[in-house]
Amino acid sequence: MNEILVSEQASNARARRVAKAAGYEARKSRWRRDSLDNAGGFMIIDPETRFPVAGFNFGLDAREVIEWCRAD
Repeated sequence: MNEILVSEQASNARARRVAKAAGYEARKSRWRRDSLDNAGGFMIIDPETRFPVAGFNFGLDAREVIEWCRAD
């Protein structure tokens, strides 16, 4: 497996773990291309309300998810 791909997968997994520890869900878009309503990144969701709280249109990368969760 490509080292860059493994690194990206590790970053994505870390973002999900940090979000879960902060009480949120980090959901990654399944789309592979950009569109007006889907940037192809992460969205942070409040698990109680199932409402997005950050990264509308899947606009966050893994680093931004981690930063947002730590700032919250």
